[in-house]
Amino acid sequence: MAFELKKLNNFNGRRGPLLFVIMDGVGIGKRDESDGVFVAQTPTLDNLEKSAFYTALQAHGTAVGMPSDADMGNSEVGHNALGAGRVFEQGAALVSASIEQGDVFKTDIWNQLTARVKNNENFLRSHSLAQKDNASSDVRVSLDNVQKTLHFIGLLSDGNVHSHIDHLLALLKKCASIGVKKVCVHVLLDGRDVYEKSAVKYIEQTENFLSSLNEEFSVDYKIASGGGRMVTTMDRYNADWSVVKRGWDAHVLGKGRFFSSAKEAVETYYSEDAKMTDQYLNSFVIVKDGKPVGTINDGDAVIFFNFRGDRAIEITRAFEEKDFKEFDRERVPDVLYAGMMQYDGDLQIPKNYLVNPPQIDKTVSEYLCANGIKSFAISETQKYGHVTYFWNGNKSGYVDEKMEKYIEVPSDRIQFDQAPKMKAYEIAEETIKLLKSGEFKFGRVNFPNGDMVGHTGKEDAIVTAVETVDACLGKLIATVKELGGIVVVSADHGNADEMFTISKGKKVVSTAHSLNKVPFAIIDSGYKNEYVMAHLSKQGLSNVAATLLNLLGFEAPKEYDPSLIKFV
Repeated sequence: MAFELKKLNNFNGRRGPLLFVIMDGVGIGKRDESDGVFVAQTPTLDNLEKSAFYTALQAHGTAVGMPSDADMGNSEVGHNALGAGRVFEQGAALVSASIEQGDVFKTDIWNQLTARVKNNENFLRSHSLAQKDNASSDVRVSLDNVQKTLHFIGLLSDGNVHSHIDHLLALLKKCASIGVKKVCVHVLLDGRDVYEKSAVKYIEQTENFLSSLNEEFSVDYKIASGGGRMVTTMDRYNADWSVVKRGWDAHVLGKGRFFSSAKEAVETYYSEDAKMTDQYLNSFVIVKDGKPVGTINDGDAVIFFNFRGDRAIEITRAFEEKDFKEFDRERVPDVLYAGMMQYDGDLQIPKNYLVNPPQIDKTVSEYLCANGIKSFAISETQKYGHVTYFWNGNKSGYVDEKMEKYIEVPSDRIQFDQAPKMKAYEIAEETIKLLKSGEFKFGRVNFPNGDMVGHTGKEDAIVTAVETVDACLGKLIATVKELGGIVVVSADHGNADEMFTISKGKKVVSTAHSLNKVPFAIIDSGYKNEYVMAHLSKQGLSNVAATLLNLLGFEAPKEYDPSLIKFV
């Protein structure tokens, strides 16, 4: 069969289960006060570091399919690499190449989007009203009334995790050069993958660029609405649909707090709350003469320019689903909608997209199901999709429901620094039940704390988050040892390991993922000198899949990157 695995001649695995623990956002930092993992009390991790089966893996840059090693990793690409066993060129690289080579502008959907908003003016000019020599002012008013708009919605930063501002600017310039007269940009502010109070920098860069296009091409391009990513538009995994509703209200309906500019909105929110950071800024609407400058209306076109899928799916559903029931949309404009990429290939969300996503096949889950290995996956809502959807190569649902069990522990709807333990203990207890059931040979679990709390930049909360994960990890290791199994521990990228940096002698809070390597460890209750660490010259997350299959007693598929262990 296509997914048949060969058994190893000299190793059959252990009688107990193999558990893979992903400590999301727990990297290997500088081992100083900036390193939340180092500062935290972590007896479990400390013991693992002393083991002969401990090493470090690269979890960013080219090791996970990003354009360069200056690019941070993220949970999406990290889990893709972990679950697929090799590196696929990822969203940022795919989009950059498509724009640079001009391929994105040759697609049918790009032509449809731009033609939709250009043809209105052509239609008017073809009518008799536009031919009257003495009706120029009337014509101008009529054109303003019917001229349709191309809207861009997305995360405004150069974090290169969900989006990149350079992609947006390139698309805007192309629009202006081909005669798209009216564009509105709806900016989602970051402060999470970049410095926590950097929104004004990106807004000013965008405003200056729009002004230059307006002057050079005689177009009308402007920012129309926005808000912080954690409270406006970019919810994921159905965690809090009120986030999406705030975005819908601002972008589509023009409902929200009014400001004369995006910069004014940000600076006002800062002045009202000195502790406010960009990701939590409330939604806002830009107005002129008391009216919103850019609501989304019938006949318009919309591009969601994020390339990463998890926080793009819900707003896409709000635009595309006729029987949408998650909140009252009040008004549903007839628009042509497209994503930068297709965010869910199985569910075809969205229907239209500009750049094809990586085609990931032959995942670990497919091999396990085909070879009769029953498995489970568990996390809380915030990372549930990472150990399912992303792990399975950006595919929704089960690979084989008879062979798998997925469990989602509902996340709290609260800022994570306020509850840094999150649902780690609940996840651990549920995992222990699954392990002790004797039903599953393999399981994977994600503890989100290091990443989700790491993004807040709150040092005390980060330390608590890491200590919580360490305690839960200790419980799981003890259980698997009792069952005669193996535990493999790693992370998808760093975050909690870099709470701040020092710039010009000043502490700068770091809420983004780090560029640090991540730990990898094996705890084998029945080890009898069958294997040793391979110590590869280059080793990253993509080497984990082959290792897991080896520890289950199988040879890795030939297309997988090499295992981190070798048999002796």
